[in-house]
Amino acid sequence: MLIPHDTRGALEVVVDLVNTAPELDQPDGLADLGALRTFVRTHNISDVGELSARDLSGVRAVRDRFAQIFAAKDSRAAAQQINELVAAAGTTPQLTDHDDYDWHVHYFAPGASVGDHLAADCGMALAFIVVSGEQERLRRCEAPDCRRAFVDLSRNRSRRYCDSRTCGNRLHVAAYRARRKEASE
Repeated sequence: MLIPHDTRGALEVVVDLVNTAPELDQPDGLADLGALRTFVRTHNISDVGELSARDLSGVRAVRDRFAQIFAAKDSRAAAQQINELVAAAGTTPQLTDHDDYDWHVHYFAPGASVGDHLAADCGMALAFIVVSGEQERLRRCEAPDCRRAFVDLSRNRSRRYCDSRTCGNRLHVAAYRARRKEASE
């Protein structure tokens, strides 16, 4: 599956944003404006002005909508949610070639809030996945103590864990130890 650099980058932002949600024993990764500023800076989100409490609230709402798209039961449900999200953001597609990248499309309107910016650009990245018939690539980690979101970009869509070095390895080690214990009894 060939994914343009801007779409891949937007998908990474979606995943990282969804994973800031408070879940299990994880605190809210967007607890305050400082956390939002860090998120915006870390992800190089362009054309963002001074952030406010309203922006924080808007980004949290977008985060919740993205989580619903990851949980959608089928592509029709995901498409409906994406359409609503992108329409509410008031998209204005524009060609741009910033930061040493070749031409690509930004979907947010000039002067848009950071929440609308994320809803538009990241919503269109999710739309690309659904249009490609690849909605099943939007996943949650299968480790019982982890529900982190990820996009499975493996060739055969076989990725099961958000990170094979942590969640996947931890489960494999636990299964190995259980087999060893059972064999020794």
